[in-house]
Amino acid sequence: MAVRKDTLFERYLAPIARLVINQDELRRFHESIDWQSASDRLCNPQVELPEYYSSQNFHSIEGGYLNISAAVSYDPITQYALPPNETWVRQALIESIQSKPRRILDLGCGTGSTTLMLKRTFPDAEVIGLDLSTYMLVVAEHKAQQTGLEMQWRHGNAEQTGFPDASFDLVTASLLFHETPSGVSHNILRECFRLLTIGGEVLILDGNQKTLRQTDWLTEIFEEPYIKDYAAGSTDAWMGAAGFGNVRTEEIWMIHQVTRGVKPLLQHCPDWVEYPDWQQAGDRQWAMG
Repeated sequence: MAVRKDTLFERYLAPIARLVINQDELRRFHESIDWQSASDRLCNPQVELPEYYSSQNFHSIEGGYLNISAAVSYDPITQYALPPNETWVRQALIESIQSKPRRILDLGCGTGSTTLMLKRTFPDAEVIGLDLSTYMLVVAEHKAQQTGLEMQWRHGNAEQTGFPDASFDLVTASLLFHETPSGVSHNILRECFRLLTIGGEVLILDGNQKTLRQTDWLTEIFEEPYIKDYAAGSTDAWMGAAGFGNVRTEEIWMIHQVTRGVKPLLQHCPDWVEYPDWQQAGDRQWAMG
């Protein structure tokens, strides 16, 4: 795994992570999978990797999530990177759901941790996880098979999923928006609005934007190319601009937040139609409350 040595994570936190993570277990898992064949099987050749994703390093790893080692090490590292407890943080999203969805789409599902929790919570629902990295999907599929859960994993772009209009009751995204430019986050919410049925919910779990704005050092620990862009924005405003109603953000242990929105029965013309300038639209919605 090619890792940059000049990041704060690599200099100060990585040595601690190596002490608590079983390196032999990671190596055995890495060697137990035929990554090329599994990746090829899940790959959608029509998916074009966006420049913002393929040209950047994430978490100090060269190639980011397009590196197999990133997929292998993601779960062991994330369990320590989401205080106070990864499961509790992800559970906060689950507990914010106010419906009993029949079809669920988890965008940027990564290794499927939240996706699996959604399936356990709603066992009768059809649950689909979508991600740009086939390597992450390989791990997600492996985890689902280990637990005996029937899941669907799709290689795709959250900005343009290819699913029909109004085909889901619930769309979720965990730890996705801080890893995308704000314009891409806006596009993803547009897509969520299109995908949802009337009354359908969107829930976004990510870092607390208010806290990130007040503690710059948090944005420097990991190599996150777009986290400052994310911190400067407002998921509430972005949702409102995309047309969602009843938008509410709940702080989770001051470090994280869950933002929920509903596709309204009486739909107004979303701000992204009226205002091609997303920042102007977001600022307008934020000012309106």
